[in-house]
Amino acid sequence: MDITSAAILLFLILDPLGNIPIFLSYLEKSQKRYRILARELILALGILYLFLYFGKEFLDALHLRQEAVAISGAIILFIIALRMIFPSSKQYGDEEIEGDPLLVPLAIPLVAGPSIMATLIMLVSQHPEKKTELAIALFIAWFASAVILFSATAMQSYLGKRGMIAIERLMGMVLIAIAVQMLLDGLKSFLTQ
Repeated sequence: MDITSAAILLFLILDPLGNIPIFLSYLEKSQKRYRILARELILALGILYLFLYFGKEFLDALHLRQEAVAISGAIILFIIALRMIFPSSKQYGDEEIEGDPLLVPLAIPLVAGPSIMATLIMLVSQHPEKKTELAIALFIAWFASAVILFSATAMQSYLGKRGMIAIERLMGMVLIAIAVQMLLDGLKSFLTQ
């Protein structure tokens, strides 16, 4: 897997366009909106790099095989993609919160969610010699997501609610195809052993 394809995959899983309404609902009343957004994105990036470099060792300590991670990551990604296409009536941003969010729910699980963590562990397990390339791809995907989230207000006013919904549904369909491919690869790897 090269840097470009890994970055595209990670960007789609990060789903910044789908996270725009949630981020806006949490940060709309805050005077320090951009400072909080930057802090949450940096925290999420740190957590993602921890999973990139130490996730495999964590799984080894739990005696989990790579196939289990691939299949579970595919299932989680599939569920998240289905929620993008068919959103439930209650989302993360629907409940009232007091004060500024810290780590939860913006950094975890919205940016550094279970599907991106499982994907990082799976990619490192499949390509252990390419950690540097995966680290670069992760930064590219995170940076593109950060740019989108920082321009969320302008994007939402330009595209409108229907445009944002259409883009999120399209990304959900692409993610379903990726999830099915991850599931098939995991099953193939399991059956050949």
